[in-house]
Amino acid sequence: MQRTIIHFDLDTFFVSCERRLDSRLIGKPVIVGGTGDRGVVSASSYEARTFGVHSAMPMKMARQLCPDAVYIRGNAGTYSKMSREVTEILQESLPVVEKASVDEFYGDLTGMDKFFGCYRFSKELRQRIMNETGLPISFGMSPNKTVSKVATGEAKPNNEIKVDAGYEKIFLAPLSIKKIPSVGQKTFVQFCNLGVRTVDLVQQMPLEMMEAVFGKSGRIIWERCNGIDNSPIVPYHERKSISSERTYGQDTTDITKLRTTISAMAENLAFQLRRGNKLTSIVTVKVRYSDFQTYSKQMRVPYTSADHTLIPKVMELFHKLHNRRMLIRLVGVRYSGLTEGHYQIDLFENTNKTVNLYKAMDIIRDRYGDHSIRRANTIGEGSRTIGNQGNPFNGEPPILLAHRHQ
Repeated sequence: MQRTIIHFDLDTFFVSCERRLDSRLIGKPVIVGGTGDRGVVSASSYEARTFGVHSAMPMKMARQLCPDAVYIRGNAGTYSKMSREVTEILQESLPVVEKASVDEFYGDLTGMDKFFGCYRFSKELRQRIMNETGLPISFGMSPNKTVSKVATGEAKPNNEIKVDAGYEKIFLAPLSIKKIPSVGQKTFVQFCNLGVRTVDLVQQMPLEMMEAVFGKSGRIIWERCNGIDNSPIVPYHERKSISSERTYGQDTTDITKLRTTISAMAENLAFQLRRGNKLTSIVTVKVRYSDFQTYSKQMRVPYTSADHTLIPKVMELFHKLHNRRMLIRLVGVRYSGLTEGHYQIDLFENTNKTVNLYKAMDIIRDRYGDHSIRRANTIGEGSRTIGNQGNPFNGEPPILLAHRHQ
């Protein structure tokens, strides 16, 4: 049976969320990301892109290119909530949905042509999403994930494209090789050195040559350029770790600020574990010095999601790492080795009061935000950019916002 795969992508998602909250931003150049000199652009509106602004660009450069834009720090919790609204509509409507990122989805409509016209059904679904959420969205439809994703890119902004079976190569042929998934900047430079810039030239190259030049990835790129992709729709991705990092606006040796940052990240990540019904068994701390030398240490711990257990372990690792008399550029915390489970009482250390305290604190955080209640030692200048991350355990990748890099 011929497959029918649809790829949905929310247009300039972070910007669209901000415009939904404030309609005065519609039609204006809007840039979401870090507001400090070391911040980077997380998203930019199409109006800002006409000035050359794009995601991952240093915010300092964006300000030079588009000084009159509206600059917004962004809120990951808000974006996660709006993303879930779209996810729920898709899960309700499609037999199989894969959430590739906070603003990107795949669906498998194979066999639905017997009962519905897949393209007509998808157009109606797209219209429903826009009507119910107020967020613009585009889609591409084809027999596989690669062609559908590329088609969505060509459809943007706020449109749709269908590529019929048998026309995949024809559709891809005139496009830039950069539009093929898995072709990054480094690979694109290699293609340019070969005199190859468009997909049609790759389609004409022997598979053996592609493998000789690019190794194992050569076959993957060649197949994708020829419209071949048998990868399945994966409805759920199990998270293996959860992490947070902070890049300081100015490198620092302020030990109070460093401890505050580390403690705040450890506490917030512990809350994320409990909210996702997860326990961690491995704690890792990372430190990057001003010379960009990066060091990390980790230790195993009994499965837990308790602040009072994890914070001391995190601080112990940090003090082992902090052994150079140099300015520090970045610190990070990661919990890994995750498993399903609720925080349990330790018969030798805790009481029922401890568990009830965590439950009460988490209820307040869920209702009023991650930082509505905190430990005293996590309050201070060092914790000011540890943002609301939403729930990273709802079957979707976490949202990474540039506002951490202040």
